[in-house]
Amino acid sequence: MMKQGTDPTFLVFRFSAMGDVAMVASVLREVVEQQPNLKVVMVSRDIFKPFFNDIPGVHFHPFYPDGEHKGTLGIFRLFRELQHYRPLAVADLHDNLRSKMLSTLFLLKGTQVQQLDKGRSEKKALIRPRNKIKRPLKPTVERYADVFRSLGYPVVLRYTLTPRTLPYPQSAAGLLSAAGIKVGVAPFAQHVAKVYPMDRMEEVLAYLDRQGHTVFIFGGQANERRIAEGWQSRFANVYNLIGRFTLEEELAIISHLTVMLSMDSANMHIASLVGVRVLSIWGGTHPFAGFLGYGQQLDDCIQVEHSARPSSVYGDKPCLCDGVDSMQLIAPEMVIDKFKQIGL
Repeated sequence: MMKQGTDPTFLVFRFSAMGDVAMVASVLREVVEQQPNLKVVMVSRDIFKPFFNDIPGVHFHPFYPDGEHKGTLGIFRLFRELQHYRPLAVADLHDNLRSKMLSTLFLLKGTQVQQLDKGRSEKKALIRPRNKIKRPLKPTVERYADVFRSLGYPVVLRYTLTPRTLPYPQSAAGLLSAAGIKVGVAPFAQHVAKVYPMDRMEEVLAYLDRQGHTVFIFGGQANERRIAEGWQSRFANVYNLIGRFTLEEELAIISHLTVMLSMDSANMHIASLVGVRVLSIWGGTHPFAGFLGYGQQLDDCIQVEHSARPSSVYGDKPCLCDGVDSMQLIAPEMVIDKFKQIGL
């Protein structure tokens, strides 16, 4: 356990989802660079530890929601573990039931707590079907930074992509050692409404394959692996990575990419962690909601403007634009043209 010394120790809570936790890592890197005396204990699911491995001054404390930290008793157990750090303050960057319970326990012990403002009312106005207020909302990373600012630590986010090439796993050496353009494609997402149609994505892959670029498919589910294996069998330069590497290894592989094509999904935020440019496809969701990858550019977002968009903040609802799903309005040529614009 890290012990409290002369430097202040902050606890930071963000338990899920993967993309949100990756955004926290981007912000924490800025925080500790600008506040070198600040010690941070990041509390999140063990699987997300690779996001924080090389951030100086950040210690990772695993949260096991399906194991020893399950339920109310589990939260009390986690509270007792975290008390050993003798924190000066708590930054709750999740603001859900579990993090609120944990924050309340620290408040009762006299520890300063600051919670995330998610901007729920603004987001509701952005996605409602009538009388939308369609304007860019505060980026989620700024909302995270606001928590540290309110605790007395001014943070200025630079919004720049800083390339960090990580040592790639030896099992991927054959794929990564060859010269040439390497494109990552993350065609899946947690919610179906955020996924670009597979037949259209296949046309994009066919273009990249004809160009001779090496293409890596990222994802996680068994059905996604089957789709990726099918593409691998049809295209000479397309490789399925699903189910072959750990998250830490995938992060290292992504750091060697020239560019990534992603949905509005976790892989966009993971690419930001290692400074890789992302071309992103948006249907029912919209960058205005504040979830564009850290350091990524609005010009690299592929989308069709329509009065019905966005229909959802998180992509859990379909978005019909004059009776047509918003994703169907994005022709494969639009995605291919974006590759051509950046010289690929």
